[in-house]
Order: sequence, then structure tokens, then C-alpha cells
Amino acid sequence: MEPSIATSIGKIQLDKPVMLASGILGISLDVFSRLHRSGAGAVVTKSLSTAPWEGYPNPTIFSVKGGGWINAVGLSNPGAANFAKTIEPNQNVPIVVSLVGSVPEDFETMLKEFENCKVKAYELNLSCPHVAKVGLEVGDDPGLVKAIVSTVKNTTNVPVIAKVGLGTSSYLNTVKTAIDSGIDAITAINTVRAMAIDVNLQRPILSNKFGGLSGTPIKPIALRCVYEISSQHDIPIIGCGGISTWEDAVEFFLAGASAVQLGSAIGDNWVGVFDQINQGILQYMEKKGHSTIREMAGLAKRS
Repeated sequence: MEPSIATSIGKIQLDKPVMLASGILGISLDVFSRLHRSGAGAVVTKSLSTAPWEGYPNPTIFSVKGGGWINAVGLSNPGAANFAKTIEPNQNVPIVVSLVGSVPEDFETMLKEFENCKVKAYELNLSCPHVAKVGLEVGDDPGLVKAIVSTVKNTTNVPVIAKVGLGTSSYLNTVKTAIDSGIDAITAINTVRAMAIDVNLQRPILSNKFGGLSGTPIKPIALRCVYEISSQHDIPIIGCGGISTWEDAVEFFLAGASAVQLGSAIGDNWVGVFDQINQGILQYMEKKGHSTIREMAGLAKRS
């Protein structure tokens, strides 16, 4: 039997297991379509808010040693209503809409904008590390996580994913609260709060001072989180953080993920990287005799 890289994240069916992570290539439907044709199993939009956000002034991104980035863009976006108007009813790209807000009513308002849109899933950004009153401040509040997830699940029949990160409280508490509140899947993890200082100017490089570290440096952390979540909970997981090769993707599968997301790895080869990783996964499965992604999920947890 020939192996298949099609995968499922709970009720979410994907032809390929490698997705575009939120916030990387904007919200262009033309770009999303090209990525899908080039091997992306799904694309996740930039995080959208109830009203347009301008974000932070430059500088907003800084390259660090080891292939990573620190960014503090500030969740700049045109707003949920404006983006919803661009989604055509017959579009065939699997779009996961990322949403960010401070209270349950924010998410309820945004969901109504997408009622007539073809959306694969919603991803709740509960973990942005550099914007006040949203993101990690929400994820660190169990009561707010419960209220938001419950509201969203009661408002839509579309699958809902919670994106968690490392805040001031245990991310595992956030995961458990989201699961108890009815979440369909978990994305782990978001960028990690970080900063950089210019030794000549003797001041922080980013205008916001603090940003989110992404790329290769956070892969071991993200992998550990996926392993811990899958060891404690029976919930579909999307691995995210520092993935740039097929070997990275397979590691996340073996840790318990059913799919992965790419962000910083897009780089100059922002189209070809998806097909390269998909082909590498397929060849690995052929070599090891695995027929499906599901067969690999969590194998590293064997005693």
C-alpha cells in the first residue's frame, strides 16, 4: 500500500500535512492560492481583530543568530469585516481564519462576519507575546479562555483551534481549559517573548522593546510542548515553531502532532518549501513502511 500524506486534525481533513502559519504572508487570496497549489495543506491568515489595527512603527523585526527572528509587528490587520469581504464563495483554498480579541464578544462579532464565507477552521490566537490585552494575557486567564472558547463553539459549527504559547502561567493549564471548554484542536506553540539590544545605541532594537522569537531557536521548545500535550491529552495537535525541513516535521509527528505549520522557514523559497517538505515526509514514510501520518503520530512516546 502506497503511503498517503493526507491527514486529519479532528474533523479537519487536509490533503497535505504542512500548513502556512499565521502572520507570515499577509492575507492575500492570490498568495494563498499559489501556496495551496505549491503544496500547502491549508493557510492560516494573519490574526484578525474586530477593527483594523495599524500595528507598531518600525523597526518591527530583527534577525538573530541561529536562523531566528524577533518580531513585534503588533498584529497589524485590516479587520475581520474587511477581510471577510475578499473571500469568494467558491474559493477552494483551505483557509483557517485566525482571530484575536480581548473578550468573548469580540470573537462573536467577528464570527458573524464569516457566516457566509467558506472557512476550513478558526484558530484562536490566545498567545501573542507582544500586544497588550490580547494574546498571552488572554491565554494566562483560565476564566477568559473558558468564556471565549465556549462562546465561539456556541456560535459556529466550523472546527475551532486554540493556539497556545508560553506565558506567565502554565501553558498546559490553558490547554486543559480549552479542551474542557470544547476546543477541537490545539496549535503549539506561538512565538516566545524575547528582545534584542543595540550595543552601540545602548537601547532596545524593536520599537516595542519586546517581540516574539520564532524560527530554528524555538524548535526544541515547541517539540517539547507538543510531546507534553499529547502525553496528557487526547486532542489533535498542530505543531508550530522552528520547522524548516521534512525531518523537523517528522519529529513533530513522532511527538504527537497530526500536522505542522511553517512560518519563519518561508524565506526566499516561500513557495517551494512546502513541496520539498511534503516529498521528504513521503519518502520517509516509504522507507519506514508507514501508510499514514496517523501511524506515526506519537510513536516517540513508546517506552
